[in-house]
Amino acid sequence: MNIYRIVDANINRVSEGLRVLEDIARFILENAYVSKELREMRHQVRKSFSSPKLIHFRDSERDLGFNVSQNSNIDKKEDIWDLIEANFKRIQEGLRSIEETLKVLGHYNESKIYESLRFKSYTFEKLFCPKRSLPNTDIYGILGEEFSLERSNIQVAKEMVRAGIKIIQYREKKKNKSEKLKECKSIRDITKKSGVSLIVNDDIDIALAVEADGVHIGQEDMPIEEVKKITGNMIIGLSTHNEAQAIDAVSKGADYIGVGPIFSTTTKKDVEKCEGLKYLKWVSENISIPYVAIGGIKKSNILEVKKYGGKCFAMISEIVGSDDIVQKIRDIRNILGKEGI
Repeated sequence: MNIYRIVDANINRVSEGLRVLEDIARFILENAYVSKELREMRHQVRKSFSSPKLIHFRDSERDLGFNVSQNSNIDKKEDIWDLIEANFKRIQEGLRSIEETLKVLGHYNESKIYESLRFKSYTFEKLFCPKRSLPNTDIYGILGEEFSLERSNIQVAKEMVRAGIKIIQYREKKKNKSEKLKECKSIRDITKKSGVSLIVNDDIDIALAVEADGVHIGQEDMPIEEVKKITGNMIIGLSTHNEAQAIDAVSKGADYIGVGPIFSTTTKKDVEKCEGLKYLKWVSENISIPYVAIGGIKKSNILEVKKYGGKCFAMISEIVGSDDIVQKIRDIRNILGKEGI
């Protein structure tokens, strides 16, 4: 029956598309995890359905699709991202064709395997999106409603945006998931419209739900290797308190690290011991990825932090606890030698 030709052609089409993406992951993106997963998926596509009828009904010489393809330039690619997108579409469409055709041929259980592979390909497609990066800026804004003079996180986020802040981290320890999700959705709208990066602290599920730009995790949270598997192209930040943790963060693919606490702080309990300014100085001289100094930084000591290598500064109570957030940020930037807004 010629219908086997559909299955045969699409198994080949899907496998070839997976091989292209596997090579891109291996040689261009240098992502060993994705390359390995695509390789295993390719083998599963080949082995999940087999029948001598596939070869028997193959007729490549008279395949109408060859001449159509030869006389068309619709598959022209401008860059590597076009190539990635085209191959994912080829894989997904091919898997759907296999899935539906196998049902007609009476191979229902095998069709469900190809259905699951199709949904798996949607997940992998997210991992190929261009990686987002932390904006190069001076102040890393962190929300902290308990320090914000009874103003909501949403109100403070609006003030930060008005002050020209380019990064805002949503950090909320005391609210339940429902409250945090609702609040994060509103803040995501605010940051998206103004081109501000939104980082969510700890709550990876909420970060994914609101399509945040990134997540920030601590040393005792989910391992960064596991976080990378589910966050796709999101920015991943990791808090570090010593040289060993910084080196480990870089080796495991963190996009930036938090460095601190630089000074004693009241905004975080059970803080791990850190050599503060000495550690910051070491990071500035030895770590190549972006880093954010955090912990007890205020207008009165920020120049000292800058002297020890600070370039980007995270302040919670100093900013959110100010009567005039916009003016406080302007004052800090003037001290740093930056032009006010």
